[in-house]
Amino acid sequence: MRMWQEFKEFATRGNALDLAVGVIIGAAFTPIVSTLVADIFMPVIGYATAGIDFSNLTVVPVAGIEIKYGLFLNAIVQFLITALALFFLIKGINTLRQTQSEAAAEPSASESYLKEIRDALVKAK
Repeated sequence: MRMWQEFKEFATRGNALDLAVGVIIGAAFTPIVSTLVADIFMPVIGYATAGIDFSNLTVVPVAGIEIKYGLFLNAIVQFLITALALFFLIKGINTLRQTQSEAAAEPSASESYLKEIRDALVKAK
């Protein structure tokens, strides 16, 4: 029973739930980035490099084995785009959290006024 209780505490802790949501969103985000890379960025890069289609780039070494390094290049571009998108997403969230914490840290006008009254009363003693 104790192990079950520990597991329940772990599974319902905020970090585990955040991780689960992140994995699900990441899985849903993957096809979007794949299409963005394959259908938008790679054709533009191929055009800029005189029509080279990276997905078809292969090397045929001895014994007829194909090494498809073009697919690897596509995967690298896809990773970089995903990392860039996540960077901007996290940067935006951190900026929002910082703004909220700064707003919460600033005293309201009535709190400032009450502090002035308190300080005046302390000096008057």
